Amino acid sequence: MAGRFIISQDERGTFRFALVANNGQTLAVGEGYPSKAACVNGIETVRRNAPEAAIDDQTRAAI
Repeated sequence: MAGRFIISQDERGTFRFALVANNGQTLAVGEGYPSKAACVNGIETVRRNAPEAAIDDQTRAAI
């Protein structure tokens, strides 16, 4: 898989992750988690579910 997950801690002490592409672009950001372990669990959830996630386009714009 291209990119990497970066874990950081915000000013309130909660942990967040960002999925960053190889070119440095942020692709996704996780919510604030109360512990680092919960943040890592959030990353694992994304890893498990993203490969088969459907696109739910609720806009009226054409591609």
